[in-house]
Amino acid sequence: MDALLVVDMQCGLLGGPPKHDLEGVVGRINALAAALRARGGTVVWIRHCGPAGDAFEAGSAGWAFLPALAVEPGDSVVEKRLNDAFAGTPLRQRLRALAADRLVIAGWATDFCVNSTVRSAVSNGYRVAVAGDAHTLSDRPMLDAPTAIAYHNWMWRELIAGHPVAVQTTQALLGDAV
Repeated sequence: MDALLVVDMQCGLLGGPPKHDLEGVVGRINALAAALRARGGTVVWIRHCGPAGDAFEAGSAGWAFLPALAVEPGDSVVEKRLNDAFAGTPLRQRLRALAADRLVIAGWATDFCVNSTVRSAVSNGYRVAVAGDAHTLSDRPMLDAPTAIAYHNWMWRELIAGHPVAVQTTQALLGDAV
């Protein structure tokens, strides 16, 4: 069974510099979530919980998921405090209970929380598919956002893993029965 992990797509990301193609990323995440649910998969929304005063402080406006996301009552939510969605969270147990064997990963921020979660999923033995056009970040001091996204997509494909990481467009994943 497939599980879609959507990392940190919360209102707190709206602060600071613009995120690359955010509206498109949200639309592609919603398309992946709908297709995966229709095929018996599950959607796991990863929610970052920052400390008091942080843009992602639990219970604050920034902690909420972006309103344009199609979060459904049957979806799962896992709260995290570090970049890696597996570190110190019940994510492993939740995925085990769901009998998930392939994780499709999308979200924000490509170079921090998405990257940490992809690497941890690989280290935990999961088959991983990254929606290569459904993760985002802002321009960084040394790289613009499109270059950073392309770099991470390349890097994930090159990881030495028990199962190669598949980096595909949302359209390819939708055609692949997600």
